[in-house]
Amino acid sequence: MKTSEFFDKFKSWYLWGNLAAMALVVVLLCIGVKFGMDYYTLHGKSICVPDVRKMSLADAEHILKSNGLLIEVSDTGYIKTLPPDCVLEQSIPPGRTVKEGRVVYVVINSPNTPTLTIPDIIDNSSYREARARLIAMGFKVGNPKYIPGEKGWVYGIKVRGRDVMNGQKVSVEDMLVLLVGDGMRDDDDIIYADPIYTDGPSYEENEFSGDFIESESDDFEVVAGPDE
Repeated sequence: MKTSEFFDKFKSWYLWGNLAAMALVVVLLCIGVKFGMDYYTLHGKSICVPDVRKMSLADAEHILKSNGLLIEVSDTGYIKTLPPDCVLEQSIPPGRTVKEGRVVYVVINSPNTPTLTIPDIIDNSSYREARARLIAMGFKVGNPKYIPGEKGWVYGIKVRGRDVMNGQKVSVEDMLVLLVGDGMRDDDDIIYADPIYTDGPSYEENEFSGDFIESESDDFEVVAGPDE
């Protein structure tokens, strides 16, 4: 191919038309991607998250949905002074801007008082160990009640005046009273025995009068009296 023929091809409208069409396609593709990404990410449409804490679950759901947000309960807690189904926490802090359709996870107040299981401490640990373990688990522990027994040993637990056992569920609002030994021996533990005499005369109870008479261990012989 001659040099003049090579440069003549650049003067062809067919070549320049194809180049222009390719350029137009690239430009349209870039514009489409830009607007598509803006639509997908909701560019420029941010929503300020409202504060729904201490609201009822129904009110919080209504407010969030009216602002283009979703709500979902993730967990429950318990605060005695707040009503049931009250929102205690929300996953997205109030005032933060998010995209439309974002899910806000909330923690609501439980309608029932939570319970805890009493661990294996009755007749199995000292008062100090039992008290520390119960408090760490979230129980309320009151002043102990001392009973006759080994000093500092836990013999039982009372809740509202009734006895409870290991493994029993108790409300976190109930006060636990530990029954602790005071180091004094109970009279029921003392065994009384009659004395045993090894020397001297023995005493037997008369079956007729109930009096005690002295019995001799010496042999005796019966002597017949005179005939009448």
